[in-house]
Amino acid sequence: MSAGELLAATVPMARTLDLEFVETTTERAVVRLPDQPDYHNHVGGPHAGAMFTLAESASGAIVIAAFGDLMTRAVPLAVRAEIAYKKLAMGDVTATATLGRPVADVVAELDAGERPEFPVHIEIRRADDAVTGEMTVVWTLRPNS
Repeated sequence: MSAGELLAATVPMARTLDLEFVETTTERAVVRLPDQPDYHNHVGGPHAGAMFTLAESASGAIVIAAFGDLMTRAVPLAVRAEIAYKKLAMGDVTATATLGRPVADVVAELDAGERPEFPVHIEIRRADDAVTGEMTVVWTLRPNS
């Protein structure tokens, strides 16, 4: 099971929005929110909450891809998030997430008995490639004991 499939299987909200996990690797995660009238806002585009969930789900997918082998030692948790809505989003939108720190550095902190924090940066784009939003989610790996 890929990281995207695992996230979709374990996070009901991702299934509710019919998110499509296009690519999920330790380098990046790409998740698409199809255009769905049930999730439109007052101007006909995806609701801000749906875009937030899209971006946060992309961040979760890359975290699972990068640190999934550590799940017996630590639980990944989102610590905080900040989103900026840049342009009107219409139609399908895609979120692309990248890690803000090298995986090895995060694992080294965990190995040293620390609770590492690391940012995940996400860009949300329309089909015409215009950036409609940017988000940063800070994650931690909470040790299991």
